Amino acid sequence: MPPPPPSGPEPEWPIPTFHFRIEDLAHPGAKLFLDLVRPDVALRDAVITVCKWLYTAESVPTNVECITLVLRPMPGVAHTLGSLSHKEIHFSLDHIRNTESRAREEIIGVLTHEMVHCYQYNGLGNCPGGLIEGIADWVRLNAGLGPPHWKREAGDKWDAGYQATAYFLDWIEGRYGTGSIRELNEAMKVKEYDEHIFKDVTGRKISKLWKIYKESLEEKHRS
Repeated sequence: MPPPPPSGPEPEWPIPTFHFRIEDLAHPGAKLFLDLVRPDVALRDAVITVCKWLYTAESVPTNVECITLVLRPMPGVAHTLGSLSHKEIHFSLDHIRNTESRAREEIIGVLTHEMVHCYQYNGLGNCPGGLIEGIADWVRLNAGLGPPHWKREAGDKWDAGYQATAYFLDWIEGRYGTGSIRELNEAMKVKEYDEHIFKDVTGRKISKLWKIYKESLEEKHRS
């Protein structure tokens, strides 16, 4: 089971306006989505999940005014774009159709991942893409929305991205304390990315953290 989010009274998180567009109503993925999900509820829940894991009531950004979810036929899974105040999440109807056996869980998981991109900081545009995607999947993981094919594996480098980096960040959160990943994100708010933020948060360089993490995985595999 994933750990619970930070406890305490539920803050009044800032909820933006939601827009919703389907570009092919006849697509089987569109029918699946509409049968399984209420878009307004799913988007609101995703915003709240991101706020709970990456921010406090005092630190949560208030710049996001509107989020538009676009369902359309396209390759890949999803991507997010837009300005500081207006975001668009484009979600593949083909992917929804291809994950029909667990479509609801996948839809909620992908929306949560993409919602992180609407709110996370990026070191003034200099954060490694692997860390950006890793933080998004870390939130998805801790929300209990990781798909069944995810595995806790080290991979070749710490910023390989997605679930590989998410599990590494999860290890940091567990070893160095609840709120560690929130602190990493906050450190990228107004400064250019520098890997020294890991030492600021944990007391260790990223290279050392990665070494300890890989050793811990190898030890578990041997036992």
